Amino acid sequence: MSDIFDKTTKGLAASINMRQLRHNVISSNVANAETPNYHAKKLDFEEALGRALDVDELRGVTVTHDEHFPVGGSGPSNVRPDMYENPEGAINNDGNTVDLEREMTALTENNLLYKTALQLINKKMAALKYAATEGGR
Repeated sequence: MSDIFDKTTKGLAASINMRQLRHNVISSNVANAETPNYHAKKLDFEEALGRALDVDELRGVTVTHDEHFPVGGSGPSNVRPDMYENPEGAINNDGNTVDLEREMTALTENNLLYKTALQLINKKMAALKYAATEGGR
């Protein structure tokens, strides 16, 4: 049985999930903007998502020895984001590293990209619905 969802649909779904996680991290940073000694967190997943989607088309490449590094992606459903303390944050007098202006900008950007991915996946689902209902007429 073939999979009705292509690489793009799976990638968009993984992106939406990761954008939700990023939203939670950024919101946590904003909520702790005045907490002494709080260190802002950052979540990166674009590189891992690119590897999972095999954007460099390395999936067909195989390793010839057990000690070689694996190449290619493992699929967008297995994407694991990297979360770490944001190294770009300047330490305030109270030890807090949250830059509220930067966090709000990141939140706005993340929101825009989330909505864009959601619109794209909705368009793909509408095309599938059309093919299922109207395509045979």
